[in-house]
Amino acid sequence: MKHRRLMIAGTVVCAALGLGFAAEQQQRPEKTAYRETVVSATPSRDGYADVVDRVAPAVVTIRSAKRVRAAQQFPFMDDPMLRQFFGNGGNGVSPRGRRGNGNGNGNNDRSQMEHALGSGVVVTADGYIVTNHHVVDGASEIKVDLNDGRTLDAKLIGSDAPSDLALLKINASSLPVLPLGDSDRVRVGDIALAVGNPLGIGETVTMGIISAKGRATGLSDGSFEDFLQTDAAINQGNSGGALINTHGELIGINSQILSPSGGNIGIGFAIPSNMAKNVMDQLRNGGKVHRGKLGVSIQDISPDLAASLNLKNTKGVVVTSVEPNSPAEKAGVKSGDVIVAVNGSRVDDANVLRNRIAAAGPNSDVTLGVDRDGQEHSYKAHLSELNVEDETASASGNQGRGGAGTRGQLGVSVEPLRPETAQDLGLKGNVKGVVVTDVDPSGPAAEAGIQQNDVIMEVNHTPVASGADIRSALAKSTGRPALLLVNREGHNIFVAVRPGSGQ
Repeated sequence: MKHRRLMIAGTVVCAALGLGFAAEQQQRPEKTAYRETVVSATPSRDGYADVVDRVAPAVVTIRSAKRVRAAQQFPFMDDPMLRQFFGNGGNGVSPRGRRGNGNGNGNNDRSQMEHALGSGVVVTADGYIVTNHHVVDGASEIKVDLNDGRTLDAKLIGSDAPSDLALLKINASSLPVLPLGDSDRVRVGDIALAVGNPLGIGETVTMGIISAKGRATGLSDGSFEDFLQTDAAINQGNSGGALINTHGELIGINSQILSPSGGNIGIGFAIPSNMAKNVMDQLRNGGKVHRGKLGVSIQDISPDLAASLNLKNTKGVVVTSVEPNSPAEKAGVKSGDVIVAVNGSRVDDANVLRNRIAAAGPNSDVTLGVDRDGQEHSYKAHLSELNVEDETASASGNQGRGGAGTRGQLGVSVEPLRPETAQDLGLKGNVKGVVVTDVDPSGPAAEAGIQQNDVIMEVNHTPVASGADIRSALAKSTGRPALLLVNREGHNIFVAVRPGSGQ
């Protein structure tokens, strides 16, 4: 597989901050009060100049700064790629040295100012501006360059890392506003314009189409992603800028690019406007975003896993574990269930389920469509509130690639899981099964992804405590891949593996 690198669409050198980005699907919003001063326009005979004239004043440049402790040495600065991100950057810091901050400490001062450059969108005439979280994360100073030439100080109202969105406020009035469009109605193939300040050269407009919807880049575990993908040119500095339709409506906040070099190759990602509206409304009203929690660990369904579960297709997500006393457990959801719908809307993968549950919000009721042993069931769950930091691992939908059994049929050696071994592996709770002590690199288990120290808890829904239990349970495969429930580093995953003929 060719190496690919996901780069953040911002000159902030966000690689230095080590951030991941995410977005959360929201349901279609009601009519919003943000439609204030801009009248929608249609493309003129010569292009989209009329649209750009109306929306460009509502797209601004965001400059933020934070004081960071400088490293004592810069051993990697001979790499031109690293110099691009961590070089002078306009702050006067030499790749191999430091400067004083003006307080008389000179070279003895190991702190320096790290500057970030991005874009933002004015959403209310009295000065509320939406941008990316990674543009302003940790900033001690934020300034906004308006289209009319003014530069104003901005106050951070709230910032939400899981969605990579932040809301700012400047002291101004009668500002031009970019009205929100309905991102749910965006179609693949629609024309899209990206507006922002790439590489600090000044406000720039590029054109493309919507290439895909519902994209997940997987930059961080537990993230909420539902990106619009576009081939409109997005480069570093476009972060937080506008993706608009031909009516001059905001349909997305530009956030990421996929690139092996850091430059645009026509694969950019924008946070849908419906999600942005939900997040910024919550930030404006309380400074924090609240999300619903179901209390399950989930994973997508591979073709082998579908065969093991006797499913007709790979749609839906399989529940690998259910948190005790959670909304899911109270509703009747069990490990091994396949969730295929939420409130009547089909669930195709783990990302869709996470987004729908999160968007529903705490203290809301959702109806889950569940496939259990080939029979359809319906369960109503009363959601609690998600603590994103605590739920990162369980929400990640870790993908199991396969499974194991005994050295003969599955190509692994196992031994009973003893309390002292469980303690050494850092396992918590009542984990029972056999621990994998060795994996044949050419066996079915290795091909499926089983690793040393994995704990096999079940084979074909049968609890196992020895190699003999595994051999007995494998007899139930009846031509299908064997279904294993595996605990890996404290998290349950289902794994499908096709046993060999060894004994």
